[in-house]
Amino acid sequence: MEKGLAPALFRRFERPAPPVWRTVALHIGLFVLTLLTTTLAAVQLTRGGIDLLPLGVWGLPAAPQPGEWSRGLWFALPFLGVLTVHEFGHYFTARYNRVRSSLPYFIPFPMGLGTFGAVIRIRERIFSRREFFDIGLAGPLAGFLVAVPLLIYGFTHLPPAAYVFSIHPEYARYGAHYNQYVYDSNELANGLTLAKPLLYRLLERTFADPARLPPPLELLHYPVLLAGALSLFFTALNLLPLGQLDGGHILYGLLGRARFNKLAFWLFIGFIFYAGLGLFSLHDDWHEWLYWGPVYAGYLALIFWRVLPRPRHGLLLAAGIWAAQVAVAAAVPGVAGNPGWLVFGLLLGRFTGIYHPPAPDERPLSPGRQALGWVMVVIFVLCFTPGPFK
Repeated sequence: MEKGLAPALFRRFERPAPPVWRTVALHIGLFVLTLLTTTLAAVQLTRGGIDLLPLGVWGLPAAPQPGEWSRGLWFALPFLGVLTVHEFGHYFTARYNRVRSSLPYFIPFPMGLGTFGAVIRIRERIFSRREFFDIGLAGPLAGFLVAVPLLIYGFTHLPPAAYVFSIHPEYARYGAHYNQYVYDSNELANGLTLAKPLLYRLLERTFADPARLPPPLELLHYPVLLAGALSLFFTALNLLPLGQLDGGHILYGLLGRARFNKLAFWLFIGFIFYAGLGLFSLHDDWHEWLYWGPVYAGYLALIFWRVLPRPRHGLLLAAGIWAAQVAVAAAVPGVAGNPGWLVFGLLLGRFTGIYHPPAPDERPLSPGRQALGWVMVVIFVLCFTPGPFK
């Protein structure tokens, strides 16, 4: 073949890159759409509840109350702001390391919080342990550095007690002690609370006026605090030290592939053990075992099938975890984990994987990076709570 002909043929059949304007329009359009869905979801949130299918928000009248839109934007803008800073932390660090990556893709979703967050696409292979560490760490660190001032602002700008009275006039009879209001069983069953991680409690105690703090079930009516609390939650979620999550990249950089993958195996077992704890007990009715037992057995088989080199060993591990959960439930009646984590466990165990891929360059990190990595581990502990929603 004539010299230079092969490259020409390859160029002929290459898929042409889309115009720059189309790429920019896609990213901006997804952001605007996500802002809309998140604002609409926040309108539903600030009405006092969260629904997995809050499609009623689409039925708002043509001229909704200005206060509802205002509260929705006071949640959506800071919350998406933290997500944006997080993703651009990844993006700029990837570009600094000469790793091609896309701009953030925001994911609108007209349910729950109105979004599944945002992602960037890494378009090239990452060749070093240091690059994995730097790119993985930059996102949660950048988002954390915005989430903390956001919460401080929320705590230092709490509305007066009259704000709560305007939402629930029945609080008025409690006067200055309104945040000691005790809900009856029906109200508690229909309410939603966010667990307070250590960092939230520390900032609350340091910066908030106790007389203005919202009662436990009223955080949904404080959009800035809600955005800050959820930002801490998503920071912790990304810092989970498993697979190719940001926390996995960080711990892989600190420990190296062999030690990280051994630790990830045991962390994943503990994660699933806690999540499913209390789902089944020897005291359960046989109908419970008959209808839901096969479903849970299939779930455990599915996520542990590829965790060990041989599938049958993964199935034995799944059976052992289930047996241990039942034994603990029998020994400690009433013990309960958090079944919501099982969905995330499915994503990790079946799709993204719990182990970290190797990098050609496995040289250890510098002392400075190691110190920063352990700081991120501390941040994870401060932001994480095993039961975020109640």
